[in-house]
Amino acid sequence: MAPNVQQTRPIEILMVEDNPLDVTLAFEALEDAKIWNRIVVAKDGVEAWNELSRRKSERPDALPDLILLDLNLPKMNGRELLSKMSEDARLRLIPVIVLTASSRDEDVLMSYELKAKGYITKPIDSEQLLKVVGYLEDFGISIVRVRASTA
Repeated sequence: MAPNVQQTRPIEILMVEDNPLDVTLAFEALEDAKIWNRIVVAKDGVEAWNELSRRKSERPDALPDLILLDLNLPKMNGRELLSKMSEDARLRLIPVIVLTASSRDEDVLMSYELKAKGYITKPIDSEQLLKVVGYLEDFGISIVRVRASTA
């Protein structure tokens, strides 16, 4: 009989970001932090809302495990997306980390009022990302980290 081994799957992150450079920097920060997860990118709030709506209708486990959300987006900004998500019983359960250039107190307070789990001011680096990872793990969200080879 094989020993009981608990399998950890990579979480899926929906990154809502319109700036390709910021997407690249986030990917590099994840790589530097040795974090391996599936990342899907939506370029604006409408694209993100459509993706979430489509997944919600497919099956319960189709939703992303985490959303990294910029506030300043075309078509539907991050504030509007957070507000719409907070009105939906299933979508409001997805942890959202706001990842934005704004450090305005109003934006920080509004994000937390709309149930964001964290707020990071860009540019993101691997140290900031590791803090978020630690915070998420406190809430039972497992982040898959790739261990460096010792060979």
